[in-house]
Amino acid sequence: MTVAVTVTVTVTVTVTVTVAVTVTVAVTVTVAALVTVTDGGAARCTSNSHPLSYPDGRKARMRSIGIGQRRARLGVRHHLAAGAMASTPAEAAEGVVALHATDPASVFLSVQARTATVDIEAIERALYDERTLIRMLGMRRTMFVVPVESAPVIQTACTMAIATVQRRKYTQFISDAGLGDGAWLAEVEDSTARALVARGEATGAQLSAAEPRLRSKVLMAEGKSYASQGNITTWVLFLLAADGRIVRGRPNGSWTSSQWRWSPVETWLPGGMSELPVEAARVDLVRRWLAAFGPATVADLRWWTGWTARHVKQALSVIGPVEVDLGGSTGLVLPDDLEPEAEPEPWVALLPALDPTAMGWSERSWYLGAHAPALFDRSGNVGPTVWSDGRIVGGWAQRADGEVVYRLLEDVGSDTVSAVDAAAARLDKWIGAARVIPRFRTPLERELTA
Repeated sequence: MTVAVTVTVTVTVTVTVTVAVTVTVAVTVTVAALVTVTDGGAARCTSNSHPLSYPDGRKARMRSIGIGQRRARLGVRHHLAAGAMASTPAEAAEGVVALHATDPASVFLSVQARTATVDIEAIERALYDERTLIRMLGMRRTMFVVPVESAPVIQTACTMAIATVQRRKYTQFISDAGLGDGAWLAEVEDSTARALVARGEATGAQLSAAEPRLRSKVLMAEGKSYASQGNITTWVLFLLAADGRIVRGRPNGSWTSSQWRWSPVETWLPGGMSELPVEAARVDLVRRWLAAFGPATVADLRWWTGWTARHVKQALSVIGPVEVDLGGSTGLVLPDDLEPEAEPEPWVALLPALDPTAMGWSERSWYLGAHAPALFDRSGNVGPTVWSDGRIVGGWAQRADGEVVYRLLEDVGSDTVSAVDAAAARLDKWIGAARVIPRFRTPLERELTA
């Protein structure tokens, strides 16, 4: 509709002046519409979904955010640029919302890349003593380490739905095996949780000794060449964790191990996992993600969360993000996040396999270039990468003798090569005697370790 709009704006020409301008514009109403009226009566709107148009039908121009600015935001907000590094493991995790934890070593190496003085022991303290970080299932049914304050948000927005699907699946398997029904499974879960509370901390083997029904066998893919039989311990522990009742704690072995000891969730969250309204939790998580990864497309957000299009749309309708031009595609930023990030000083980083920055967007050409075949496996998992000023320029690996080696995939100049040399030497010293082999091997990583 056509309405008369009177606004007072600050106009930048040769000098900054304040001008009161009255114009008549055609407006499509939106809760996040930002109207700019410039000297001479021109109007521009950046809205979450509805562009402002002029009375003659012309569409107003969308604000642009270029690749250079996206890379600057990445360096600063993900704590990779030298002047923006985090001071604690929790701060490093918060900067990227969540640290990928499918590969346990990646958590430690991701924090190492984002902090200047944090060592392995400090990360272990944050995880298991101070408990400012918690390991949990989250987006896309993937394991993450997140700041403990974020856990209820991710639990409600993502993990609860995963638990529902998996419980239905496991119940069917157990019923087909003749063990029992959903009530029987729930009884085993409750008994296992009580056994864990009594012990305070336990391995899966210790819990199965306390609750013998965990050793119940199920034959999978009967009659197939790949048929296998296993007990239900892993299923029950998965469901208890996905319900927010238990937590993967300190591993048996070193920081690279994935053999967890389990603890009641109250060890990390004294009042238990808080219950939040689902819609509010989704909105909260999207705000956090846009603050760290914006500008980004709706497709990026759908991929990262693993949600349906409807759930993404509902969350965005509450936030009302602003649309921006990403050079041919439409990106979203929070309404108060339109100002450019200052360009950081030149920086380099060696990021581990599955690092949240490399895995943060589904459309990666603006920071990955043509390097995907060398650095990703066929399932879309990224290997160890070398970064310079917001883009991937190579990959790295640790050889069997412990040496950290790398290969650059493009010409970066002698200064950057020297900086990468120094970063590789620091990482070599930081890892020490440990050996880090990514769970998902990628072509370049295999070549470097051959």
